[in-house]
Order: sequence, then structure tokens, then C-alpha cells
Amino acid sequence: MTATPGPAPTIVLVGHGMVGQRFLEALAERGLTGTHRVVVLCEEPRPAYDRVQLTSYFSGKTPEDLSMTDMAFIEEHRIELRVGDPAESIDRAARKVTARSGLVVDYDVLVLATGSYPFVPPVPGKDAEGCFVYRTIEDLLAIEEYAKTATTGAVVGGGLLGLEAAGALQGLGLTSHIVEFAPRLMPVQVDEGGGAALLRTIEDMGLSVHTGVGTQEVLTGEDGAVTGMKLSDGSELATDLVVFSAGVRPRDQLARDCGLAVGERGGISVDEQCRTVTDEHVFAIGECALAADGRVYGLVAPGYEQAETAAATIASDEASFTGADLSTKLKLLGVDVASFGDAHGTAEDCLDVVYSDSRAGLYKKLVVGRDGTLLGGILVGDAEAYGTLRAFTGSVPPVSPESLVLPAGAGAPAQLGPAALPDDAVICSCHNVTKGTIRGAVTEHSCTTVPEVKKCTRAGTGCGSCVKVLGQLVTAELEANGVEVDKGLCGCFSQTREELYEIVSTLRITSYRELLDRHGREGARGGDGCEVCKPAVGSVIASLAPAIGASGYVLDGEQAALQDTNDHFLANLQRNGSYSVVPRIPGGEIAPEKLIVIGEIARDFGLYTKITGGQRIDMFGARVEQLPVIWARLVDAGFESGHAYGKSLRTVKSCVGQTWCRYGVQDSVRMAIDLELRYRGLRSPHKLKSAVSGCARECAEAQSKDFGVIATSNGWNLYVGGNGGATPRHADLLAQDLSDAELVRLIDRFLMFYIRTADKLERTSTWLERIPGGLDHVRDVVVHDSLGICDELESLMRAHVSHYRDEWAETINDPEKLARFVSFVNAPDTPDPVVGFVPERDQMKPDLPLLDIGLRRPSEDDLLEGSTRR
Repeated sequence: MTATPGPAPTIVLVGHGMVGQRFLEALAERGLTGTHRVVVLCEEPRPAYDRVQLTSYFSGKTPEDLSMTDMAFIEEHRIELRVGDPAESIDRAARKVTARSGLVVDYDVLVLATGSYPFVPPVPGKDAEGCFVYRTIEDLLAIEEYAKTATTGAVVGGGLLGLEAAGALQGLGLTSHIVEFAPRLMPVQVDEGGGAALLRTIEDMGLSVHTGVGTQEVLTGEDGAVTGMKLSDGSELATDLVVFSAGVRPRDQLARDCGLAVGERGGISVDEQCRTVTDEHVFAIGECALAADGRVYGLVAPGYEQAETAAATIASDEASFTGADLSTKLKLLGVDVASFGDAHGTAEDCLDVVYSDSRAGLYKKLVVGRDGTLLGGILVGDAEAYGTLRAFTGSVPPVSPESLVLPAGAGAPAQLGPAALPDDAVICSCHNVTKGTIRGAVTEHSCTTVPEVKKCTRAGTGCGSCVKVLGQLVTAELEANGVEVDKGLCGCFSQTREELYEIVSTLRITSYRELLDRHGREGARGGDGCEVCKPAVGSVIASLAPAIGASGYVLDGEQAALQDTNDHFLANLQRNGSYSVVPRIPGGEIAPEKLIVIGEIARDFGLYTKITGGQRIDMFGARVEQLPVIWARLVDAGFESGHAYGKSLRTVKSCVGQTWCRYGVQDSVRMAIDLELRYRGLRSPHKLKSAVSGCARECAEAQSKDFGVIATSNGWNLYVGGNGGATPRHADLLAQDLSDAELVRLIDRFLMFYIRTADKLERTSTWLERIPGGLDHVRDVVVHDSLGICDELESLMRAHVSHYRDEWAETINDPEKLARFVSFVNAPDTPDPVVGFVPERDQMKPDLPLLDIGLRRPSEDDLLEGSTRR
């Protein structure tokens, strides 16, 4: 069959990935969808989705969440999108494209956006059952299904996708290995030092890494399925699942077949307008294109630029693509990794400025010229400054390079705000948006919020790494123009959380409803509030409960309606709808009898058990109706809630201290227990973690906690504002050589001052950097009582300690509260049938049904070039 073009010229797009979708948007922005017929031949069984975030599927995102295609946009611009119907041949002489379905489309302009395919090393056994690639949603579905019967997985390739694939296999319950031929992980993005920091962090996560070796053969059993791998050093690795993630190659076969010129190593040769050098009617963009600078770009940002260049050229506008910024910011297995500019220092006479902390998994390197020009850099473990540093690349920063790499808490790092950036600094590399353009969106287009600026400039709509800097720029520009910036908590309150705390404390307001009706915005009074302010105000009231005469029990009366899902059921919701139960184990010390009780409960209820990083035992898989029964048995054995679900104190870790350790100088276990029992149940803006080390060897990792204590021969040193999570931060030394009483007094003051002045969901690490005056101001307040409020802070903490009640015990003794712990209110004795489990390693794990998504089921003919599905 043949589709005859109408009077309008026809643009045919072959491929509908991220770059293809951006090309369609660029056509629409230039009005070309109104003057041209646009036909899209898409190979996959669904429209464009975010391949950069592909691994998030294993974290619970659905393919619908990943979709980048608004079907309303497709319909509005009358785009003929044909999914699962790829182009199979091109007749350039007749200007016709033939699709797999037999459809023949005449074209005036042809745009190839066929992307790339995974490279699979030509080793024996590469096509065995159990071998996969990691490229599409179909690949992930196949891996997920096969992993149900596997125990060990190996990933060939230690680059970005390889590390993501290894993390995905681990998340599926497999013992995971990474095999990388280069001497370090991510050899393209990081240098030897960065690779070492990354390696340590990833190995600490339980993944096995093999660098400097290649795969020689995939070993199979008699049934043809994978049993192992033979490596180039002669060793063998037992595995029953292999994922190849050894790079990609341009998908240029369609171009080769129709006589278009391709590069020696692949890629369709194009000029600076992204038009093929062979045929002026054919364009190529994205990973299939060999750009005019001789490079095939594997990042999405250059692909977007190419898409915009091609669309502009088709519209007869001037545009060119001569190269792109290869800066990247990634989060791999929870670890921030970023590189920008001349990251490997290839420029002549360049110098390196390096900060490295292997224990914390931090590595920062800046490459600078002899004149001070910032040329590039690498950040591993902490990429918070990426947006600002990348914007300064090519210029001389206003501060010394040394101050730019020092982590917060390790000196006095430079605080470079948006005002320090030049207008031509590129803020969003995905869409090549400069600071000047963002300022123009505020001053010339009257944008007053980040979403409005995103819509106006497209900044922040790509990878998202620039959103924080974008927000700072918008706020700074509004303030510079005399516009009052709304810093209210939400649409219901014009006050900040700190201001609401003072109102609640001073006026002794014990009800969210009263606070909203008396102090909310005019339009919010009498309403129901929102999901931002309700838990924030609930936390404030709970923190102040003893002092203002409110109930500190979060499920009492109105308070219950203010809580989020976890607090609502006093347990952590898991991905299959079950809950986890974490009893408190102060200081990590537990008697054998209590260990036995936990084991018996886990056995009797079929719970998965895991020792946490906070020296506790987590029990996963409890149904909501089982929670009170489990709590009752724990309470009878002397346990109480560990508050793993709340924005409150979680744990106070400890080493064994001088009682057992020959290096210990103080009894760290006793101190940890005392602190945990003192601050248990203390509601705060964010979770709180602590640790006590018995000597300077720091085995409890106190300097990565919100408040950490390290023993000295003269007493205790107190550190504050640390964080070991997604944004690591060394804690700052607040005071040293303290007695027991002095230590507790300062912690009391510090915690209550933090609770009083922090923003909603603000960790102590962020608060300490944001609060005016930083550490010096906090020290003045809590150590030297510069504001004269220390008596009040201590009084508030004493009230908390004296009024503490265990929330689990309160609940199981209240029949009215127990009524909420059911899956169905109209059938309280019926368990949720969706919550299921399957066995794994002598325990159980969630039985998560595979998502059946897409516009139609794929057939064998839908396999992409280079894909493997078993």
C-alpha cells in the first residue's frame, strides 16, 4: 500500500527516541507542523520515553512515568506517529521510505534519528540463554523475568549503564559483579583518583568489581544456559546471568543500505546543519550521526542541539552544530559523579587542584590554567557545586581553586552565588540556556517562578542537574528587581516554617485548624490545607507538645490526619504495600534474649530480616493488620518503636569503646545509649542520626552524623551538621573536651535551636550552611548563649524527655486507634491480596508483577538491532 502525500510538503522522521521527540517539538515551535505533513516511523512498541532514567523502572517508576510523549501534543500538531513500524528501506532517488508494515511514504525531507545499539563483544557464548543487553524497556522486562531463577549476575562494562545495570541486578536480589576491561570504572568520565573513590564506594555497597580484565568467553551448561564467564586473566566467574553494557554503536545500517556516507567507525556523516554530506534532503541527528567535528555524541544534550539545528535549517533559519559540551552529572547507585570541561587535563601547562577523602568516598579535582582559568573538573561523592563550577568553566573564578574543592565542614569553602556568574555562562547544557537568557525570562517575560522560567526557556527540563542553580538565579533576579519573593511555606501559609514555629510556641496553638484559620493566607482559611503544610505543622506541634499543652502522640485527634503514610501507620511503607518494623536497639547493644525474640517474631510472621546501617534489625513484609500484633510481642519483650518511619531521631550508633577495645578512651556504648534514650521520639524538620566513637579511630563514623561524639582522653568532642547520605558532608567541630553533663547540655541546645529555625525537610547539614553566620553563629547561640535563649532551649528538651511515651505501646492499648490498621475498612479481616511474596535466599522478597505496558505487545520482529531477549 502507498500513502500519497497531499499538497503540503512531507517531513519523515525515522526513529522516535528522546532526540526524535525534541525534533518534533522544535518543528512545532517554528510552525512547521502547520505547514508540513509530519510522519514518524517508530521502531519500539511505544512512543519516546526517557532512556536516561531507564533504571528508575527498578525503583518503582512505570513506563508511563518515563514517557516523554504527550499524545495531546501529537494530536494537536497532526503528527502521524506509527509505533512498532520502523523504516526498512530508503529510496533516495524516488524520495520514498518503506516501513515494515509495507507502508510507503514519499518525503521532501527525511530525518534519521535511529540512535544506537549496544555493542556485544564477539566472544564465544554471547548469544547463550541468560545473556542480555541493557538498552530498552523490553530488555529490562526480560532481565527481570530471567532473574527470578538466577542467583548471580555479571555485567560486562563498568561505564554509566554498566553500573546502573549492576545496581539493578543487585536490587533484583542477585549477587552482582562488574567486569571492566579498563583499569578503573567509568574511564571516560573520571580519572584514576575519581575511579578509586568510586570503586571503594561501590564495593562498600556489596558489588564485586573486576577491573583490568576482559571477557574471553561466556560459559554454558548442557542446556545452553549461562553458567559462568572466563576472563582474560585466566580466572573464571560463576554466574547465571550476563548483561552486556560495553558501549554503543551508531545505528547507521539503514543509511549504509541507501548509499549515504558513514564514518570509518560508524555514524552518518553530516555537515554543521546536520544535513547528510551525501544528500541535501536527508538529515541525521542524535547518536546515529557523525557530526561535522568528527565526533559521534552519546549524550542527550548534544542530540537536542542537533535536533534544534535540523529543525531550524528546515525552516530556513540560520543554525549550526559544531560541537557540544560533554559535561555530565550522574547519580550512580546513589553516588554523585560529575565531570565537566577538560576533566582529564589535556591542555598544555594545566594544573590540578585535588581534594580526596577515600574514607568518605569523596574526590574532587579541578583543572586550571596557569592564569587561573577553570578548564574542567571531576567530582565524585559530592557534586553539589557542579552547576556553579561548570558555569565558570572557561573563565577565572572570583575565588581561589582551593576554596572551591574543600567540602563543607573542612574549612571555609567559597559560597559562590548566582551573582558571581557571567551572563554568558551556560546554566542548562541540555538546552544551551545561559544565565542571561534566564534573567531575561524574569525581566522581559515576567516569569516569577521556576516552572514559569522552565516553560519559557526549557532550562531544567532535561537531566535536571541545573534546577538548583536555576532556582537561585530566579530568586536573585526577582530580588534585584525589587520584587518581593514569596518565601512562605506553601500556598496556605505566607510564613516560613521558622515563623510558624514561633507563632505556635508563643500563642500556644495546639491545632492545625486553628493555626490555618488564624494565620493562613486569606484564601486558605476555612479550607483543608495541603500536603506540604499539614505534616510540617504537625511536626512543629509534636516538637512543642509538652510546652504548649498538646498531645505528643501523633495519632491523637487531628494530629493523625496531618501525618504522611509512614507516620500514619507508625511503620515504613515498602514497594509492594507491606510495611517494615524496626524496634529501637539503643546504641546497637542487645541482649541474646531480645535477639531471640526478634528471630521468633520474624519466623512466625514470615518477615525478611536485615541488619541496618544504624545497628538495628529491620523486619520487612508485615501486612498492615499484622503491625499491632507484632508490636505487642515486641513491647512485651521490652522493645519500643525505633521511629524509623518518623522525622525524628533514628539511631545513635556506637563502637564498643573502652569496655572492650584496647584503643578506647571512654565508654562510648553507655554514652550512645544515654543519648538515644534521651532524644528518642523527638520530632524534627528531618530525620536525625547520631554516633559515638570511643576514640579518634572513629569506628562509629560520628563525623558523618547530624550530631556526632568522639571520645578524647579529657572527655568528648561534639561535631554537628554531618551527613553521610546522598549529599555527604563532614560534621563541624562545635566544642571539645566536654564532660558528660556539658555534652548533653550542648546537644540539647543544638537540637532545639535546629528544630526552631530549620526549614521543612531540611537536614542539619543544609541548615548549618544556610543559616546566616553558619557554624560561628550556631556556636555563639548554643555555646555562648548570644541570644539569651539557652534556658528556654534546655527547658523545651527537659519537657520532651519527661513526657516521652512509646507510640507503639500507646497504640496497642487503644482500641479506637487499632481500628485504623486494616487493609479494607469495610472488610477489616480481609488482607490485601496484592501483597504477596516469593522465596529468596532462605527468606522472602516482594512478589512484584511485571508491568504489561506499551501500545501493543511486541513480537519477535520488534527486537532492536543488537538486542538480546531470552
